[in-house]
Amino acid sequence: MKLIRNLDEFPAELRGGAVSIGNFDGVHQGHARIVETLRAQATKIGGPAIVFTFDPHPVRLLRPEEVPPPLTWADRKAELISELGVDGMIVYPTDENLLALTPQEFFREKVVERLDARAMVEGPNFFFGKDRAGNIEMLRTLCDKSEVTLEVVPPLTMGGDYVSSSRIRRLIEAGDVGQAAQMLTRPYRIRGMVTHGAGRGAKIGFPTANIDAIDTILPGTGVYAGLALFANQRWPTAVNIGPNPTFGEDRLKVEAHLIGYSGSLYGQPLEVDFLARVRETRPFASVEELVRQLERDIEIATQVAERQTSK
Repeated sequence: MKLIRNLDEFPAELRGGAVSIGNFDGVHQGHARIVETLRAQATKIGGPAIVFTFDPHPVRLLRPEEVPPPLTWADRKAELISELGVDGMIVYPTDENLLALTPQEFFREKVVERLDARAMVEGPNFFFGKDRAGNIEMLRTLCDKSEVTLEVVPPLTMGGDYVSSSRIRRLIEAGDVGQAAQMLTRPYRIRGMVTHGAGRGAKIGFPTANIDAIDTILPGTGVYAGLALFANQRWPTAVNIGPNPTFGEDRLKVEAHLIGYSGSLYGQPLEVDFLARVRETRPFASVEELVRQLERDIEIATQVAERQTSK
């Protein structure tokens, strides 16, 4: 998959294809259905399949106080979309010039002139152009006038409700990372930098990596089973999100214990996939009671990670 950030240098071999425009935050199963249709349309017209996204989210410029916390960062989004089998992905730098384009101008300048699109694939709630004035009906009219095929993909439902990035955010905030994973194409992942902590975990036999500078939504407080990605390897991981009430701390922290890992992680980037919530965060009457619980947490996290890696 080719990643493009500048339409002035758009490769000729990616012109004349099928295009889907959207934020694709999280890259969930609904997005996967859109991409599946996109690829089918691309095959039908004999052209490439192109996903067109934005960075940052347009709302970040228009109404920064309302911007939703992202589920994915740009490179991770590109990685997930690449796995779906598209030929190219545009990560368009959102700026005031883009946001000032009317729907008609956006369609003409970006879709027709730059991409030379011959087909488009969108969901029914697609909006585009200044003030989100363009909707799917307007897009259909514009496509008809330019002889561009438009395929509208119905929303995907799970558990009686639509699969959407906002629904997945709510699940993750509630700590239901397992349910969120069913709607995503891959388990939910965070990234951050490992910083120095109090060192209490190491003193009781369970060293943890304190993860800071996390730029996506954080799961709700609790203990989770996960997989940490470091140095091109995956490690079963028990992750605690929240304060450390046993030691009288009330500051929310993200602490990951990489099961079986013994090296130093300080100053290194670390990514963690969240597979299941193990339990809530709570105080313990003694350090000994905490140690017994941590042993059980690690046993569960190991089992969950083994099931995930055996899939």
